[in-house]
Formats: sequence, C-alpha cells, structure tokens
Amino acid sequence: MGAIFSLAGCAASLACCCGSAACSLCCASCPSCKNSTSARIMYTIVLMVCLIASCIVLAPGLQDALEKIPGFCSHATDCSKLVGYLAVYRVCFAFALFYLVMCLLMINVKNSRDNRASIQNGFWAIKFLIIGGTMIGAFFIPRGSFSQVWMVFGLGGAFLFIVIQLIIMVDFAHSWNESWVSKAEETDNKIWFYALLFFTVAMYCVTITATVLFYVFFTKPDGCSVNKFFISFNLIACIIISVVAILPKIQEVQPRSGLLQSAVISLYTTYLTWSAMSNEPDAKCNPQGVTLEGGKLTPHADFQTVIGIVVLFVMVIYSSVRNSSASSVAQLSGNKDETTAIPEPTTAPGTDEESGRPGQKVWDNEQDAVAYSYSFYHFMLALATFYIMMQLTNWYSPESASIASLSSNWASVWVKMASSWVCMALYIWTLVAPLVLPNRDFS
Repeated sequence: MGAIFSLAGCAASLACCCGSAACSLCCASCPSCKNSTSARIMYTIVLMVCLIASCIVLAPGLQDALEKIPGFCSHATDCSKLVGYLAVYRVCFAFALFYLVMCLLMINVKNSRDNRASIQNGFWAIKFLIIGGTMIGAFFIPRGSFSQVWMVFGLGGAFLFIVIQLIIMVDFAHSWNESWVSKAEETDNKIWFYALLFFTVAMYCVTITATVLFYVFFTKPDGCSVNKFFISFNLIACIIISVVAILPKIQEVQPRSGLLQSAVISLYTTYLTWSAMSNEPDAKCNPQGVTLEGGKLTPHADFQTVIGIVVLFVMVIYSSVRNSSASSVAQLSGNKDETTAIPEPTTAPGTDEESGRPGQKVWDNEQDAVAYSYSFYHFMLALATFYIMMQLTNWYSPESASIASLSSNWASVWVKMASSWVCMALYIWTLVAPLVLPNRDFS
C-alpha cells in the first residue's frame, strides 16, 4: 500500500505543471496551454496512475501482503491464485468511483464562473488523497459477490468505451487524412499522398494477414463454427465498409471519407475479433487459452493487452487535445469552439515582466462557456477505467470461491464481438446518414 500512496504523491506533484493558474507558479518550465486542455491532460495522468497502480498490485511480492487483509479472500480455496484479479478490481473500483462522482458533480456546469469549475480544474493534491483513501478502503470490502457484480459493470463499461473509442478513432482518421492532404496541396509535395497510400495499404495488409492467421489458428476443419462465423463476418463487413466509403454518392456528400478511415476501422474491428476469440473457453478453438487449474495464476500483460492499453491512451490523449468544434470528438463531448474563446493573455500568471523570468501560462478560456462537457468527459474516463480493468484481468471472471471456476467466459466473447459489430454499424451510418437525412447538417 505504501507504494501506491507514493505513486499518488508523485502524481499529485505533477499537478503543479498541469493544474490551474493557482498552481502554475511552481513550474516555470511547463509549456503554456488553455485551462481546459491542462485539466484534461491532468485527468489523463490520473488514468495513467490507475493503470500503474493496477500493475503494482499484480506484483508477486505485494500479493502475499494483500492476502492478509481481513475479508479480502474470504471463502477462497486458494487466495494466492485469485488475489491478483481481486486487487485489480478494487483499484479500478476506486478510480471509477472518483470519475463517476465527478461526473455527477459536474452536471450542467456552463462556464468557469460556476464554483464547481474550480473543483474541476484544481485541488489535485486533495483529489489524489481522496482516490488513495478510497482505494485503501476498497481492499477491505468483503469479497462476497463484489467480484461478480463488478465484473458485470466492467463488461458493460468496457463495451460502451469501445464504442466511444471508435467514434474518436474515426475522427482521428479524418483529421489525419485532412492534415496530410492539406500539407500535400500547400507544399505541392507528393510525398504526403504517398505516405497516406503507404499507411492505407499497410493497414489493409495487416488486416488481411491477421484474417488468414485467424483461419489457421482459431478454426478446425471439423469444428469451431462460431469462430468461422466471427472471422468471415468481420471480413465481409470490412469489404463492405471499404466499398461504401468510395462510392460516388458517398463521396458527393462525404468528401472527407476514404479508404484510410475504412482501413483504420477494419484494423480495429479485426483486433476486436482476435481479442474476442482469445477469450473463448473452448481450448480446441483457442490456442491462446490459459490453463487455469494448477500452477500460479496471475493476470498478465500479453501482446493483445498491451495493444488495447496503448490504443486507449492514444485515443484519450487525442480527445483531450482535440480542439476543433467541427470534430466528432467535440460534438460527442459537447465541446464549444475553443478557437473563439478568450485569447491567450499577453502576460501569463507566473511571469514577472520586469525581471523577465519565464512562468507557466495557463489561462482561463472558459469564462463565457466551457470548452467541453465536464460531466461527459468524466463519464468517458470512468468507462476507460472499466476497460483497463477488463484488459489487465484478461476479461476473466472470478465467479466463485473456487479457483477451478476462474476461466475465460462467453460473456466477454460476445461483448467484444457485439462492440465490433456496433462499431461497423456506426461507421456505416456516418457514411450514409447524409443520404438518408438530406435535410440535416452533418458538417
């Protein structure tokens, strides 16, 4: 527990470089930014602390100490094999609870003149102390049915986050495409077009290669019909979205659409398909299955988990710094147009004009209207916490006191596949919506 509190203390000290103007005096070397951006970056750091703390409780040396907590492993036949999963659930419970409370607290905040805005953008040391205290208290929750109930919340939250992540990913692909096309037109340098072509082809090649490998390793000639359906359905859906994206009718109403975005979505849904099949309980059709009976069982960060966590933080950071009000991210989170907000002050807080000493410039750009929905942003980070929890525990479910019942489960398989299909459906809708509803403005 001391390691976790030390981690929280270190993270709290970072608030001096990422917090509000009241904290900006302590870090002269920090870059200038808007208050709305600095707060979101800081909450992303909080999410990183959640990830690091979850990894710390998986350390073998710490698990021996966790077993001694009263009620933590009550009625467990072999606590040493369950303790890693149970600890991750409780760490993520503390962070998810923090984000959900902040979500409720920040409902209907309109501008920084609201007293609640100061809570949103400051008091970082206090926030980390609250999270740390909640985390310690969570370890004393009697085991009972906590794990089973929290598993259900984790599955639902992770599903919703995957869908939100897709919307952010589509916006990222659109921005990527627009940025490089603009650079090619402005500089008259064809290398930008070639770079777009390269990455588009590369992502399609990875998607096709992965699909072939799925058929080789996750199917059998005389069985595994469910996996065959998953793989074939995903392949057909990838072909459909790629064709639809370049149809002349779609191009007329959606000039931003193209194969780059379809390649990104195809690769992402292929990853989800792989992740789902890796959780299938049938050992015959799942070569990545883990033997759970016998031996030391601990959640592990395999290649699949690492990819999921990296994508999560890339998308969260992107949504934190994405400012354009025309973006899907802005519309999803209720962003206003930050480019029309209060301009950067000529003299930043923490700058001494006479001495010329530099200071961090964190200015309030939300006096008239908030740059994003505080409440929704915290809701999204709560869902991200659930996603981290499910990834680090490999989507397994501690369903009872017996270690023999700790296994891959069909619930996680269908959650991932359903999220993959919803992602495909949402992307198709973004392409055809202007044709279906011509009187609406989708710009």
